[in-house]
Amino acid sequence: MKMKISKPSKQGVIRETKDYLMIALGMILYGIGWTLFLLPNDITTGGVPGIASIVYFATGFPVQYTYFAINAVLLMVSLKVLGFRFSLKTIFGVFTLTFFLSVIQKLTANVTLLHDQPFMACVLGASFCGSGIGIAFSANGSTGGTDIIAAVINKYRDITLGRVMLICDLIIISSSYFVLKDWEKVVYGYVTLYVCSFVLDQVVNSARQSVQFFIISNKYEEIGKRINEYPHRGVTIINATGFYTGREVKMMFVLAKKRESPIIFRLIKDIDPNAFVSQSAVIGVYGEGFDHIKVK
Repeated sequence: MKMKISKPSKQGVIRETKDYLMIALGMILYGIGWTLFLLPNDITTGGVPGIASIVYFATGFPVQYTYFAINAVLLMVSLKVLGFRFSLKTIFGVFTLTFFLSVIQKLTANVTLLHDQPFMACVLGASFCGSGIGIAFSANGSTGGTDIIAAVINKYRDITLGRVMLICDLIIISSSYFVLKDWEKVVYGYVTLYVCSFVLDQVVNSARQSVQFFIISNKYEEIGKRINEYPHRGVTIINATGFYTGREVKMMFVLAKKRESPIIFRLIKDIDPNAFVSQSAVIGVYGEGFDHIKVK
């Protein structure tokens, strides 16, 4: 008996391709922040690279072995807890970042930015890094390392991704003093962690913002079917009565991501330009297709 392998839909392929492109963009931003602003100014970073650096400073053990060993363990945890899709995209992110780091370093070999302004360097570098990680997280990927720890905890507890990473990296940066014996580098590391975590939360939260629509149209069936097909959102039909006219109408209730609003407005305009549409922001949406309910 032959097993039927379902072919991925066109929209599914487009979504997956978009995710990988967004992860690649995030890794480029992270590479720019790290290579152009942080590394030239000797600003310490957190995460697995920070652990590998501390081990190297203390024992001389090559950083690549420590980095690989830690990420291998974390990726196994990621496969079990977060699923194959997240882990696959994380592996893609790790390889992409590694590739672009070497490219950016070659292209900017003779470029020195803010060499005498370490504070501005750490703020700009952290902003690029936080934006890169946030974009990767929004596309269901990550840069590996403590990103995986943050994603695992965030799955079961209502703790923001930035806060989890801040706690992990704060411990790593603080412990670097016992090897480096330089409080100035540690302080700039703290600033980098704070800015990176703040920017990360802003990027992720903006990507998760949801909106609700109330749509009144005589062509509600056609509009509802189109919304079901793409952006693949549910539509609830509500029987309503106009107070002034006393006429019964069908009102559609739709919840969607904020980024999907232009798609919904466009298809409504194409089908029924005279439709009555009300859009408003919502604080949180939990359930299938949105965030999972988390209880502390």
